Amino acid sequence: MKNLNLLAAALTIALAGNAVAGPKAELPKELPPYAPERPLPVPQIDKATLANGLEVWIVPRSGLPRVDAVLAVRNAGLAADDAQHPGFATLLAGLLAEGTAKRDSRAIAETAQGLGGGIGAMANADGILLSGNALVSHAPDMIALLGEVARTPSFPENEVRLAQANALQGLKAAEAQPGFKAERALGQVIYGDHPYARTQPTEAAITSVTPQMLRAAHAQRFRPDRALLVLTGPISRADAMRAVEAAFGSWSAIGEPLPDTPPAVRNAKPQRVLVQRDGSVQSAIRIGRPGIAATDADWAPLQLAGTVLGGGFSSRLMQNLREEKGYTYGARGGIGPLRQGGRISASADVRNEVTGAAIKEFMAEYARLGSEPVPAQELEDTKRYVAGGYLLNNQMQAAVASTLAGNWLVGVPAEFLGEYVPKVRAVDAAQVQAMARKYLDPKDQSIVVVGDSKAIAEQLAPYGTFDVRAK
Repeated sequence: MKNLNLLAAALTIALAGNAVAGPKAELPKELPPYAPERPLPVPQIDKATLANGLEVWIVPRSGLPRVDAVLAVRNAGLAADDAQHPGFATLLAGLLAEGTAKRDSRAIAETAQGLGGGIGAMANADGILLSGNALVSHAPDMIALLGEVARTPSFPENEVRLAQANALQGLKAAEAQPGFKAERALGQVIYGDHPYARTQPTEAAITSVTPQMLRAAHAQRFRPDRALLVLTGPISRADAMRAVEAAFGSWSAIGEPLPDTPPAVRNAKPQRVLVQRDGSVQSAIRIGRPGIAATDADWAPLQLAGTVLGGGFSSRLMQNLREEKGYTYGARGGIGPLRQGGRISASADVRNEVTGAAIKEFMAEYARLGSEPVPAQELEDTKRYVAGGYLLNNQMQAAVASTLAGNWLVGVPAEFLGEYVPKVRAVDAAQVQAMARKYLDPKDQSIVVVGDSKAIAEQLAPYGTFDVRAK
């Protein structure tokens, strides 16, 4: 029983994100040392390209009698939305499986369920991901259904209106949350006029959408020459390609493609923004600056620096602002790399009376990471946390398909799936400190606060002049 209790304690600490050395993070001495990490096997990816330009990656996996598929379409996501229709791609993706030239939404759902799986779609900044799965015996039918949904969505009037109503209700609920307003303001501060700043919808954008707009956007954005299909599971190349050719072989691009998303800024003049929220008893604090693209050479060491700072429950921000000071339930930070740039940010929601004190602690932790090398044990624990989380997340074949497709959208090659952990493992304390000096200097950070100026204005004064906005 004693050994079981010790094991349970170890698992609890590991799952919480044991990324900081010190008395609170020490394991019981009776426990054996960690076993060596097992590297994620680099999958044997069978690659092909159809005559129309569609890339196909087949990843054979034995065991689970299921095939997972992810279709990634580049330049179809939120960054492709114009300034008058932010968030449009979210509606577009959500409506793909709500009706095709052959089936209505119910028939699509029932067909997918009858194949032993499901189908769905989502949009992110760099593209749209359409996914499906089915029992291996029904894999060709699932691939056919995926092709039908991707190529011939009909955007029925009633489904569009329902989606709009749901989106408006969701927006209304989101607008009541200070965090939503803080993220919107931070995106504008970091990216300026770049499309990456326009990811949140507006009421005007939602209500202006029509089925005709959706059909036109689909025809322009969904192109085989800007798409990748990833298939994972116990399926042979011959069977997979036969099904893919039948479902996607006649797919053709229409007109000229949308231009590529332009590069985002790498540096921006720090700003101070206060979004007024009358009567608020809390302050939503966001700190950020432009970051790097997913393909940047600094990615791995900066990822590790961001995790030390705020990437887990035992990160420095969480330990400082939550555990030691009691200012907040959660303080987080890290990097968000995209295809054409990214952002580095941190966040916490705190009581009005500690708003200024919380910002002071944020800046102190930023400065400490650049001025002092990370202790060896803390760095080792952080590496284990990052690598272990990645290995756990990519055990299932559906996750492997999603990771490969997501990496492709941001320009990362297939081989990176197996290179991630070794790259993280190779980072040393000097590199982490160099990343902090380069990207986490307090003087380069913008500060956004959503709260009541009457309650917090004096506390913000030491950090500069804040531009007060209504929203």
